[in-house]
Amino acid sequence: VLAVVFWVILRLLAVVEARYIGLLTMITLTSFPAILYAIPVEKFMTMELARVINLWFLAVVAIWRVALFGTYLHRLYALSGWVTMLALLLPLMAIVASLAVLNLEHVVFNIMAGIDESPQSANDAAYRLVFFLAALSYLGFVPVLLVFLATVCWRWSKRRESS
Repeated sequence: VLAVVFWVILRLLAVVEARYIGLLTMITLTSFPAILYAIPVEKFMTMELARVINLWFLAVVAIWRVALFGTYLHRLYALSGWVTMLALLLPLMAIVASLAVLNLEHVVFNIMAGIDESPQSANDAAYRLVFFLAALSYLGFVPVLLVFLATVCWRWSKRRESS
């Protein structure tokens, strides 16, 4: 599904023809470092240290995936730097906001209500980070979408002029 989303975005933005199989392969290849986040560090560390390590694992995996995929988009599809950022931000913001709505609503409610249903876990820091990113995504999605639509219109007008 993520490959389809990027394929549609690249069909609208890219100078070079976007190939679905190439996008799907690249997205698949960026997933390997996520195995770091599956390491059960809370089994052999203190809970506080496990929270910090899990947060670092999450950051390393996310930065690796976005940087690698951004480099791929920039080089293969001849996108400028800001258009590459736009092509990355729009779907990523939508994904983070959707994850918050679909999966973390009970966590957000419990945090806001001060309800402590279970003891702390090693993933608490990661949940807080996802909550923060979701808040940023909610605030930034509409402006990024407007810039995306303006960029698509500008690129289409340039294509018409050149043909």
